[in-house]
Amino acid sequence: MKKLTAIALASGLAVASSQAMAADAAAGKKLYEQSCASCHGMKAEGQGMFPKLAGKSAEHITTALTHYKNGDQAALKEMGGNLGGSNYSIMAPNAAGLSESDMENLGAYISSL
Repeated sequence: MKKLTAIALASGLAVASSQAMAADAAAGKKLYEQSCASCHGMKAEGQGMFPKLAGKSAEHITTALTHYKNGDQAALKEMGGNLGGSNYSIMAPNAAGLSESDMENLGAYISSL
């Protein structure tokens, strides 16, 4: 049973790794500069009411963007910080037009900062 669990875990990690590798940080950078930098800053350090994104994992960024796109404020609040709070009305429309690939690319780029 332990061997089967180890194989399943390794398979899951391999899939997660291949998905992370499939993300295009260069495309994410271009999209970030066009759509995100004016609020979060060029290096994602945050400014004013807009939070710091630098230092967040690709998974965190992608998951948050997915929740914004889907309008899932409860899930955002569970993630912590002010994700489901006052900036929701700003972020939700911005995330609405993002594809899954866009969100993964943004995650890849932001996690590199």
